[in-house]
Amino acid sequence: MGLEDAANEVDAAFTRENLKGNISEATFGGALSFLRRRYTKDLTGVDLAITGVPFDQAVTNRPGTRFGPRAIREASALQAFDAPYGWDDFDVTSEFTLVDYGDVAFDYAKVQDFPAALTAHIARILDAGAASLALGGDHYITYPILKAYAERFGPLSLLQFDAHTDTWPDDDPERIDHGTMFYKAVKEGLVDPKRSVQVGIRTTNADPLGVNIIDAREVHLEGPLNTVRKIKEILGDHQTYVTFDIDALDPAYAPGTGTPVWGGLTSAQAWIMLRDLAGINMVGGDIVEVSPQYDVSGATAVAGAHVVMELASLWGWTRRGDER
Repeated sequence: MGLEDAANEVDAAFTRENLKGNISEATFGGALSFLRRRYTKDLTGVDLAITGVPFDQAVTNRPGTRFGPRAIREASALQAFDAPYGWDDFDVTSEFTLVDYGDVAFDYAKVQDFPAALTAHIARILDAGAASLALGGDHYITYPILKAYAERFGPLSLLQFDAHTDTWPDDDPERIDHGTMFYKAVKEGLVDPKRSVQVGIRTTNADPLGVNIIDAREVHLEGPLNTVRKIKEILGDHQTYVTFDIDALDPAYAPGTGTPVWGGLTSAQAWIMLRDLAGINMVGGDIVEVSPQYDVSGATAVAGAHVVMELASLWGWTRRGDER
């Protein structure tokens, strides 16, 4: 779709009929749909639904990730013109139908009702035959999402990019905490720890519950390509959910987050790894912990939007059946 078509169509987030392909529409105006995709609740024929989860009531430090989905959508307009770079001749937006499914609806004053609301929201996407990519929100959101995925696929491999393991002990089913939800996910059998990997870790946790850890130091010393080889050996062809906490990146690259930790991944390392992970059996994913108010440059949201494009491409490559 060219500039003339965009000018005639006006605000493709509402008016575009073709759910495939890129669009040349002004980055500085229009509705804030992800990648200028169409806003719709109709999932007929949709392959991948991008959905926002503006929830940040489980944080242990700075709040603000409720504004993450909006910021990521805005930043993604910069990528709407062209196919993602470096994927050879593959463009997920042209080969698969992607839409912006809007945000999950929940009552902010009834926090205990939120997990079930999110699980049901994701289940509706899966029941329609689509996969989901969620824009967080704090990292707790991955737990209710995993419940929906595990109900459909069984125990999953978890590929987690993060500064924190988020497996600190928590046996209280009523607690909603963005640092303990993967403890619960392992204990409840939602994920298989032996087939799961956490990358970029640089905070102490005495008991990682058997999850494989590739900490930030190892990534720096061994390099992203060796890291990818190790990740693929662990995951095998097991169905995998990919979650990317933006604080996996060093604060120099992503200052807009609630719990920043020095010594993190560079954006280049993340980019290389996400590209070369092509071929893993990814069934869904999310980007979390973008807090735009702590980053006046907008660089954190830009990084988040790029991560989503890479995750979409990873997902699409799996569906396409190619091997990198």
